[in-house]
Amino acid sequence: MKLPIIRQFYQTQTTENLEKTLEVLEAFSEFRGASEEDLNVVGELITNICGALEVHAEVAKGTAERDALNGFAQKVLGSIDK
Repeated sequence: MKLPIIRQFYQTQTTENLEKTLEVLEAFSEFRGASEEDLNVVGELITNICGALEVHAEVAKGTAERDALNGFAQKVLGSIDK
């Protein structure tokens, strides 16, 4: 997870574009021929795209962009600590 990437995705992409990209990456991750390195990169991209989608949703509810970004980061870090 990289907040600058999530911020850029949020600022430059629509939710529709992010959702379509997410579908493609999820399909790719099911491909048997994908290497471990490929899957690691795809996993990182999926996390960043999901973060951008969550930021879009939170901002639509009235949350400030910065708070939405930080909230997502805390949620991810909190799930890692468990």
